[in-house]
Amino acid sequence: MRSLPILDSFDPSRFPVPADAPAPDLPIEFNAQGTSDTARTFHENESVVHFLHFVCCHSGFLSTLLRREPETLAAVLTDGPDSVMAHCLSALPDLDREDLDEKEFMRGLRRAKRKVALTVAVADLLSLWPLERITGALSDLAESALERSARRALRQWRGAPGTDGFTILGMGKFGSRELNYSSDIDLIVLYDAERLVADDPDRLRQDMVRVTRQIMRFMDERTGDGYVFRTDLRLRPDPSATPLALSVRAAESYYESVGQNWERAAMIKARPVAGDQALGMEFLTHIRPFIWRKYLDFAAIQDIHSIKRQINAYRGGASIAIDGHNIKIGRGGIREIEFYAQTQQLIWGGRQPDLRVKATCAALAQLAAHGHADPTAVRDLTIAYEFLRRLEHRLQMVADQQTQTVPDTEDDLAAIARFMGFAVPDDFRAALRGHLETVAGHYARLFEESPDLGGGGSLVFTGTEDDPDTLQTLADMGFAQPSHIAGRIRVWHHGRYRATRSERSRQILTELMPRLLQAFADTANPDDAFLRFDSFLSGLPSGVQLFSLFQMHPTLLDLLSEILGSAPRLAEVLARKPILLDSVISEDFYEPLPKETGPDEELSAALGLTQDFQDVLDAVRRWANDRKFRVGVHFLRGLADGDHVGPALSAVAEAALAAILPAAEAEFAEMHGRVPGADLAVVAFGKLGGGELLPLSDLDLVFVYDPDPDVAESDGPKPIGPQVYFLRLCQRLVTAITTETGEGKLYEVDGRLRPSGNAGPLATQFEGFDKYYRLPDGEAWTWEHMALTRARTVYGAPELRKRLETAIHGALVQRRDPAKLFIDVDDMRERIAREFPPNSPWDVKYRRGGLVDVEFIAQALQLTHAADNPAILSPNTALALERLHDAGFLQTAAFEDLRSALALWRGMQAAIRLTAASGKFDAQSAPDGQKRVLARTAGVETFDGLTPLMERAADKVSAHYAALIAEPAARYRAAREASEG
Repeated sequence: MRSLPILDSFDPSRFPVPADAPAPDLPIEFNAQGTSDTARTFHENESVVHFLHFVCCHSGFLSTLLRREPETLAAVLTDGPDSVMAHCLSALPDLDREDLDEKEFMRGLRRAKRKVALTVAVADLLSLWPLERITGALSDLAESALERSARRALRQWRGAPGTDGFTILGMGKFGSRELNYSSDIDLIVLYDAERLVADDPDRLRQDMVRVTRQIMRFMDERTGDGYVFRTDLRLRPDPSATPLALSVRAAESYYESVGQNWERAAMIKARPVAGDQALGMEFLTHIRPFIWRKYLDFAAIQDIHSIKRQINAYRGGASIAIDGHNIKIGRGGIREIEFYAQTQQLIWGGRQPDLRVKATCAALAQLAAHGHADPTAVRDLTIAYEFLRRLEHRLQMVADQQTQTVPDTEDDLAAIARFMGFAVPDDFRAALRGHLETVAGHYARLFEESPDLGGGGSLVFTGTEDDPDTLQTLADMGFAQPSHIAGRIRVWHHGRYRATRSERSRQILTELMPRLLQAFADTANPDDAFLRFDSFLSGLPSGVQLFSLFQMHPTLLDLLSEILGSAPRLAEVLARKPILLDSVISEDFYEPLPKETGPDEELSAALGLTQDFQDVLDAVRRWANDRKFRVGVHFLRGLADGDHVGPALSAVAEAALAAILPAAEAEFAEMHGRVPGADLAVVAFGKLGGGELLPLSDLDLVFVYDPDPDVAESDGPKPIGPQVYFLRLCQRLVTAITTETGEGKLYEVDGRLRPSGNAGPLATQFEGFDKYYRLPDGEAWTWEHMALTRARTVYGAPELRKRLETAIHGALVQRRDPAKLFIDVDDMRERIAREFPPNSPWDVKYRRGGLVDVEFIAQALQLTHAADNPAILSPNTALALERLHDAGFLQTAAFEDLRSALALWRGMQAAIRLTAASGKFDAQSAPDGQKRVLARTAGVETFDGLTPLMERAADKVSAHYAALIAEPAARYRAAREASEG
């Protein structure tokens, strides 16, 4: 009789069998009728008989597997599970044969699944494998089966082998190699249109969806042989609105624009599992900055914490019911252990790559090793995780169902207790309760410093599935259709509406959700109230300020008192034009500030009511001043920072120009007509060119026209030549912008940045503009090339604007003499220091280490490297710094210091201009309210902390200016002097 060393230490007490359990219905190979040595060995071995009796009385699914795969059990008991597993996996590549028909292919996959399922079950029940080997074996099978399915589906599509350009990412437990016994496999299917050779490129998207459906059918269609794995593609970007297979570019765009923190948590575990592995890795590398942020702002960390706090809005105290408890998503369950690790990984993993591990227990260990988790908590959580995962497997082995819920009847719970090795159900209850309460305690302590979201139950809207506890919470609040409500909220979180596309709006929404839902619940019909809000939300252009409004509950009086107490400059504006208060109570006043120029319905409506040119001037000023006041209030109340003010005010200026300049041209044409074949465009320099306009900023404008050389004069009642025509027209345009009417002033215009400055004509011909910046013969000085880095067209004929942009780009990408460039830049900085000495540390533009130094660094480096790296160019200083950093021309420390200082100086400039009546800040006489605005703008708790912050920022910028500009300039000067000497 053969020995079975695997069962030498078999302890029957660990496998309790009810006394009245019937004898198992075993295959003949395991009964006395068997005549082989193996049959006699199994029949006569009491351990085998007891183990099989235990398995069959607790799992109908495993009992069926035993009857269908007796040879597999025999191999496991005699040769060990590792040998059987290796044999199963090594046979799977044989299914790639082209001569194998589809039925045999699917049968082969399902036979392999049966063998592996039985092998894993025996290894698990007999404790032959640790947990990671159990889950890893299931993951190995899923990966190999998925690869076979992908290869076959792609071969059927294109008639040739290969998976280039098509990749499948494993998500969740599949990605981390932690599959449970009856797990779905979460997938994201991606393809690269440039790598896939398609007969009909226009149908590629539909074809990839068909290929994906075929793969899913190979894997999860139930046949007489069973199924392989259920597939789930709902973790792909915005699953209710996107196809099953996405292009890599579309997926990248999604994560870079509206990806959510819970999706970042999900992507921690992502890995390529089938198809083009290189493509999968390239994609994950590309979105690494989305997953792993090196620096998180407070709002992002709060949003990560709120993932947990939504799941369990109440803390501590509540009892855990064992009967009927969901050990995955219930309190103290597997999900809490996973989120304990993932939330901390998101916060710290951007700076510490060692934390970017996928497996839960490994992540916990790394967090403890790096001091981000208590070692005792990690030990407890790891033990609980292994217990809960093994219980999860037992629950699923009963009938091969995807369940994590403990039975709620006494008999069924007693059975699962015995399946776990507990002869007494109460002992099982005690053990499970201990683990659940331990997990819940550590989980609550992890977030105990975070403010409570309120509410009385679970509110989970992350992921793609309805959370049962959340549905119950919504039902208890009075919602008749909780599943529909939860689905609409997930739509918000997916950024499907414009109002929830920004990360900030979604962060606020997460915090706001319990109070928002309670407000609806307090109405007569909660579902109708919610749906009306959903409809309203879908039509909003943006949502940040609306959500902020709900949080802060502002009133007109609150605003007025704040303006009077802390913003003398705004108070003066309000005193001159109190009608501005009417705009505060308008429905759109607190909506987000626009970042880009676009049609404004209110302005269009106002222009539609005008009767003459004077009406147009007044209407544009009225609209623009309302908008500028609104920007000031947003900034004052902390609804927008310095980085937001610039784009918003720039958008207002461009919209005003787009409204007033055509009217001025038309008014001028009434007398002088038009110049046939000639076009005019306006180029913005400086802060408007960079989209960085601040309160009270002038507009640096250059007017460029392109005449037809064959046209001698305009076609109006009083014709004039093209040169005189455009000179007078541009004078008229400047007057239209700068004239003060009954509605106040619009902007001052500065034309000194035009070619040849004040010595040149107000209107410049395109050819002259183009030649002026050409090296080496152009007349432009180095400082004019620096100014050109911030130039962009803001008005005019599209074709001429396009040509101007091309000319500007061409001028900036010219190769330059670095010695001349750096010496000129540094000389210009010293000249500015002499002519515009800072009058106080609060002169953040001209002080050493201030705004000018940051801008000079960005401009000089762009001019230095643009010839070989044109992608670094941007008229926006912040974006230029980012591109220089990404291209390797700014070290990370320098980039972070300069970008941080730029934001600080912009915010300080905006705050001082808005709050200081003279435009200059005096710390000795400034009211407390003004100081609070400046402190809040800088992100410090008190005004006393602002000066040290500014000094540190200025010192860092000065050091970087010296290293990047001044010191190279000094070396070039020395070399030039040595050469000349």
